[in-house]
Amino acid sequence: MGYTDHKILPSDITPQAIFESRRQLIKLAAAGSFGLALAPWFSRNALAASQKLSVLPNPAFMAKDEPTSYKYVTSYNNFYEFGTDKGDPIANANSLQTRPWTVTIEGLVKKPLTLDIDALLKLAPIEERVYRMRCVEGWSMVIPWDGYSLSKLLNKVEPLGSAKYVEFISLADRKQMPGTKSNIIDWPYREGLRLDEAMNPLTLLTFGLYGEVLPKQNGAPVRLVVPWKYGFKSAKSIVKIRLTEEMPKTSWSQIDPREYGFYSNVNPLVDHPRWSQASERRIGDPKGMFAPKIKTEMFNGYSEQVAGMYTGMDLKKFY
Repeated sequence: MGYTDHKILPSDITPQAIFESRRQLIKLAAAGSFGLALAPWFSRNALAASQKLSVLPNPAFMAKDEPTSYKYVTSYNNFYEFGTDKGDPIANANSLQTRPWTVTIEGLVKKPLTLDIDALLKLAPIEERVYRMRCVEGWSMVIPWDGYSLSKLLNKVEPLGSAKYVEFISLADRKQMPGTKSNIIDWPYREGLRLDEAMNPLTLLTFGLYGEVLPKQNGAPVRLVVPWKYGFKSAKSIVKIRLTEEMPKTSWSQIDPREYGFYSNVNPLVDHPRWSQASERRIGDPKGMFAPKIKTEMFNGYSEQVAGMYTGMDLKKFY
């Protein structure tokens, strides 16, 4: 699939220099000069008019790959609530109202909560992490996401011993989201993880990218990012999180369980029924469809952090 060009105002784009300053901070941290680096880093970012989130890079979660350009990250998206074409979200998502916004955490928890978006933002320090992201259609990106581990929120509500899964429910408002008028999905969009997957430090409750609040087409104001799974597992515009004992039904596995299993781990050894998953192309490569393919890594390159959760499982059966 090619990239559909859309006009993006310069004011909508975080200057690449801001991101490069963070990368320099990471290098200094690795060299033991983290404290000395903080003052100039903060002063540079305080002067950046487009900076809308207070974030610090977390060196422990930084893919070495070159980040995908902001313009591609924010204009080539899957977000069916706003349409099925990759360019539909940026064209249609302006109607989404992200204030006021609340997220309810309920189900098998000791302390259920309903928090507004500002309370969620203050729950834990916001980190910037550069994650590889992989889509089932064979394209991938490398994105600087801003958020904190979902476990920080789940620990607040104290899951009960009977809780085994976490369900995520997205907003489905026909007035704001034109795509929900179609019957392609039984709205609202639902996704789910096992509790241990949700508690993994990589699983990010996400509020921004490239140091800015999430654009509406990328799942504002709060979404999930699960980098070792295919992109559709990372639910957008979340309004409810529910802990359950039974495996929750998820939108795509309900539509076609043969193509979209509950786990949906990135696995180059398990083909999608309509195409191979052994390789990928990076969105934004100047060669477009003629760009050389990249060999897809097991768990999208995050095996060291997540493979232990699947010891003894048949990952072809539980795809």
